[in-house]
Amino acid sequence: MRRDTVVNPTSRTRGTGSPARRTMTAAARAAAKRAGRPALPEHGARQEEQTPSGRTLLVEPPANGWEDPREPESPESFEGEQPEDGAPSRKARPSVLTAVLGLVLVAALVAAAVLGWQYRQGRQAEQARGEALAAARQAAPVVLSYDYRHLDRDFSQARALLTGHFRDQYGKTTKAVVAPTATKYHGVVKATVATPTDGGTPAVSVVSATPDRAVVLLFVNQVTRSTQVPEPRLDLNRVRMTLTRTSDGWKVSGVDAL
Repeated sequence: MRRDTVVNPTSRTRGTGSPARRTMTAAARAAAKRAGRPALPEHGARQEEQTPSGRTLLVEPPANGWEDPREPESPESFEGEQPEDGAPSRKARPSVLTAVLGLVLVAALVAAAVLGWQYRQGRQAEQARGEALAAARQAAPVVLSYDYRHLDRDFSQARALLTGHFRDQYGKTTKAVVAPTATKYHGVVKATVATPTDGGTPAVSVVSATPDRAVVLLFVNQVTRSTQVPEPRLDLNRVRMTLTRTSDGWKVSGVDAL
């Protein structure tokens, strides 16, 4: 018998892909399945075979049945709710906006009131300038003139144009000083508001004016006659006259010679 004709029983089972190897692997899987253990993966098997399949859980429905999801609520339903984490609620936003708009409105009203008051004060002050100017031009010749022949009448007319403390002071001065001197020396004083030589506007101007008070500057010419003066004497005076608005119109409340 020749040596090369002897069959080696193990020579045909060395390869991994031989029928004998596959038979042994199948037998091992069957044995592992029966024993409750996972079978060893076949050498060179695909990745899909090595990955265990996932579980499938069965969930039984509740006794009362499945409830439908809650419908979204309207924005009005959240107005009274307080959000978490201390965040401002939706209702607070319009409240803050309302407060800001209220402050802006109040500021606008105050500004309008102030501007209106300033405008009214300006109009009244401008009107006061004209009225006080006319009153000063009328009062100056009466208050600064007198004649010894009718002192009581002259002083009475002057006091009618005065007001306040100055009225009382004028009465005391004319009675205690002016009247005795004028009577003794036959004094006569004639005052007029100076006017330009060309016959223009009298020299009168308003220094300051408010709705109730004005200060007027006048250039006054006074001609004095008496037994002590042989010839009439002309005095060119500057007079600052203060006028105050009263219920009877503008009255002189002060006279200062400059």
